[in-house]
Amino acid sequence: MLGDVENHSLPRTAAFFDLDKTVIAKSSTLTFSKSFYQGGLINRRAVLRTAYIQFVFLVGGADHDQMERMRQYLSELCRGWNVRQVREIVAETLHELIDPIIYDEAASLIEEHHTAGRDVVIVSTSGAEVVEPIGELLGADRVVATRMVVKDGAFTGEVEYYAYGPTKAEAIRELAESEGYDLARCYAYSDSATDIPMLESIGHPHAVNPDRALRREAIARDWPILTFTRPVRLKQRVSTLPMPSRPALVAAAAVGAAATAGLVWFASRRRPSHVRLDRFSR
Repeated sequence: MLGDVENHSLPRTAAFFDLDKTVIAKSSTLTFSKSFYQGGLINRRAVLRTAYIQFVFLVGGADHDQMERMRQYLSELCRGWNVRQVREIVAETLHELIDPIIYDEAASLIEEHHTAGRDVVIVSTSGAEVVEPIGELLGADRVVATRMVVKDGAFTGEVEYYAYGPTKAEAIRELAESEGYDLARCYAYSDSATDIPMLESIGHPHAVNPDRALRREAIARDWPILTFTRPVRLKQRVSTLPMPSRPALVAAAAVGAAATAGLVWFASRRRPSHVRLDRFSR
């Protein structure tokens, strides 16, 4: 399905994965809302509202305008949060919250791409403080994620880089140039029509659990459509997927945190002028 092992005399290749509903079964950012409530960062009303947002996200009913309103609300909510506290909450609850919702099919694909000699890159609109630890958990080589502005140890509510829509495709092109990837021979996976710019920039695009708009586009363009249905804890899988130690995971969360874990998926109003890319060693 994924082709032969890479010929290292040719340009390098990679597999680019969206995160939410592609690799994991829920929104990575909103999954932490209960933990933030327990940590005193948000109140019960905010927990209920983020639960509603999670529901809208899961049923695929959020259009662009709804996403804009959600981003505005959550951006204001996270303003002033202590960065160090958010980092600690993410590190302490990552295994409990994220490990059980990783799709078995996605983990297997990551293994296959690594076996074929390809890098694995997570490209997500979620915040870097969430995506980087998850990338480490999955054995990803790099991540591209949203980054919030921090001042005096707290989140300002402003965004340094927003990984959404066309900016994902731009980030992939920049990464391909710096790492020497041949995008025509690369692979990409996403569930959302907002990632069509990313998918069409890659030689082997795949729609995973696609929303209605992406399904229509995938059928029209003859892109493969994959259905992932089996969330499973990584440690329960009989696999070769590299599993980092907990100290390494906690360290990755600390280094990666630059935004509020539950909220930065929605937190931007402006287009960045540059992209930050983070590299993991396998």
